[in-house]
Amino acid sequence: MGINDWSEQERPRERLVRDGAAALSNPELLALLLRVGVRGKSAVELGRDILQHFGSLHGLFGATLNDFSEVHGLGMAKYAQLQAVMELARRAIGEQLQAGASLSSPELVKRYLRIKLGGQRHESFVVLFVDVKNRLIADKELFRGTLTHTSVYPREVVKAALACNAASVILAHNHPSGVAEPSDADLGLTRTLVTALALVEIRVLDHFVVAGPLVYSFAERGQL
Repeated sequence: MGINDWSEQERPRERLVRDGAAALSNPELLALLLRVGVRGKSAVELGRDILQHFGSLHGLFGATLNDFSEVHGLGMAKYAQLQAVMELARRAIGEQLQAGASLSSPELVKRYLRIKLGGQRHESFVVLFVDVKNRLIADKELFRGTLTHTSVYPREVVKAALACNAASVILAHNHPSGVAEPSDADLGLTRTLVTALALVEIRVLDHFVVAGPLVYSFAERGQL
């Protein structure tokens, strides 16, 4: 039975308008994005199948087009819609940061980094450049590597921070393996960057490691 055959009280679109988006389940929210199901399945049932296939919303958001197309009823058009929604979410949080939101609380930064880095299959090293009032000046991916290794050059980080006239920086990189705990190499790199940036009077506020939905904070663990 299609969603149009449901009572108005049960339809996801009407429920969203009446009760707000938070009242809907993940399959129902996906159904609104998909708009239609496939033969024999409503959009909500298709949404449920998608989540089962990818294991989680995070697995879905990190899927490639080839992965996405393995599910019956999905293809380039739906993949583009999903990626557009994700990019809009990134930009909305980015606008909030650029508008002068303070980065002294890590929660907003964590939310942004989960969206930006959590689903990537390659390792990226990102630096957020911050002014004296803890407001974001710029956000740049400085290095990109393979699944297991990224070469980060302290000189390039210092040069970029000086070019942005940053008072402080927030470092971040992702672990596509899904393990958020930093490696010995991560700890060593952090110490090197803290020392190098201190020479030009730029402070490292934090270093985050993103592994899917997990975010590890060096500052919270007393490792800065």
